[in-house]
Amino acid sequence: MKLLHCLAFGIIGVCQAAFAADGAFVSLFNGRDLAGWTNANCAPETWSVRDGVIHCTGKPTGAMRTLRQYENFILEVEWRHLSSGGNSGVFIWGTAIAAPGVPFLRGIEVQVLDHGYNVAGKGQWYTSHGDVFPIHGATMKPFGRHNGMRSFPSSEHSKGSPEWNHYRIVGSNGVLRLSVNGTEVSGGEECDYRKGYLALESEGAPVEFRNIRIQELPSTGAAPEVTAPPDQGWRALFTGLDLRGWRTNATSAAVWHVAGERLREKSVPEQKSSQAALVTEAEFGNAEFVVDYRAAKPAAAADSKSSASPALQLRVSEHDSFVAELPEPEPGQYQRYQITVMGREVTIRKGDKVMSRPRMPEGVPGRGRFGLVPTGPGVEWMNLYVREL
Repeated sequence: MKLLHCLAFGIIGVCQAAFAADGAFVSLFNGRDLAGWTNANCAPETWSVRDGVIHCTGKPTGAMRTLRQYENFILEVEWRHLSSGGNSGVFIWGTAIAAPGVPFLRGIEVQVLDHGYNVAGKGQWYTSHGDVFPIHGATMKPFGRHNGMRSFPSSEHSKGSPEWNHYRIVGSNGVLRLSVNGTEVSGGEECDYRKGYLALESEGAPVEFRNIRIQELPSTGAAPEVTAPPDQGWRALFTGLDLRGWRTNATSAAVWHVAGERLREKSVPEQKSSQAALVTEAEFGNAEFVVDYRAAKPAAAADSKSSASPALQLRVSEHDSFVAELPEPEPGQYQRYQITVMGREVTIRKGDKVMSRPRMPEGVPGRGRFGLVPTGPGVEWMNLYVREL
């Protein structure tokens, strides 16, 4: 009868309120472990449970997300920073893996920022009291005072470190509303995406979360084009902090270093480039890989002794491997490549475009390691993912 009453008067909000009243909150954190969550692109130790709360070291920048997607809901979460000026966030309707060229998920960010964060422009292009804004491809029409698509809070209610804060986030049919410690302050509408993963952000400083619970509201039929792509089983190959999971030798160790969630090339030995490749410890057979690659800017490239195209090693063994070139890199800009390996067939995509279909010759093993071939100073790699097929 409640549903018929809502439809009769065409009041979607009343209908959703009726469902919410009958529904129940479900905990997204059991206080013991991280069941129901997955590490999207951080180090193993970035996220842990301590004394009944989720503890985040803040390093590297990245996210831990839910295993499943959500569309319409009421989400409640408590958070606190452990140091002045700490930065974090809650991602709403996010992607399963990081957006190209950055360590952040695409989605709507609900800012989790301590009062002590103080850079030029405070109160003008950002605040520390509950900003809501889309990031890295997402879009939103902000409510109230805003800068671009960033919604500023209408009043200030957050507490500074180390006090706990309470967020109530209501997302429904592409409309997002944030309440800070009991008062609604910011949000937006026409969100894209409006269905996706929920995530907690690691961004430089230790932060804790607790009492995370959700009440789902009736679906409003989010179309595929405003729904985040579902996870296909991706797992990160790079911790964002160090070379754990990769094999190094004296030559490769001199070439590669980690900085800012990126693998950077320092140099390429003129006659030892194959020995300088960075190769995984794990082996893969049929699999799909994602890599973000940024070629050196023209000035830096001109100083490089290497003019080689970016390339990957596939099915690396002690005696053989297959080198697949990544075509058409644009200097100074990150590009995302997706490499599919099935049997001896390799398909390389850049965005939605198939760039090449090389075939492995006889003699290349059916399983092997995955490697990055260095091309010169100034080159960067990040967001390395794999899924086995």
